[in-house]
Amino acid sequence: MSEDVHRRGKTIDEIKEGDSLTVTESISDRDLLLYLGITNDNNPLYIQHDYARDTEYQKPIVPPVLLTGIITSSISKVLPGPGSDVVNLSTNFILPVYHNEMVTFSFEVIKVDSMKEVITISVEGENEDGDRVIDAVVIVKPPKIF
Repeated sequence: MSEDVHRRGKTIDEIKEGDSLTVTESISDRDLLLYLGITNDNNPLYIQHDYARDTEYQKPIVPPVLLTGIITSSISKVLPGPGSDVVNLSTNFILPVYHNEMVTFSFEVIKVDSMKEVITISVEGENEDGDRVIDAVVIVKPPKIF
């Protein structure tokens, strides 16, 4: 029987201020329908084109929690990676993100606090036009080796 080996993210000792990651994502209609189905969030601003047309946005927007999910998923998968625990998240949604719009998220480790065993990651998201759509600061407890 083979041993189940799980990938582990970087420990606090392996992370340095300035470490960075860039992730480009878009939210498809399928992603939105899955979100709406799981959460039962029936805000017409997220999916109904006729409704959104009569708002300041003119077309449906991506729910902010999906953008937050891209951030936390990137932390869980890559920086620091598997075993990471997000302990605090502060997010500013600056501009709306529309369906299928490409957003580039830039992550940078801005602080490593070995005493508290956490790192602070700054995140900026820009749309295809180079406009900032989201800013976030995430405090993460990297995985430990026991």
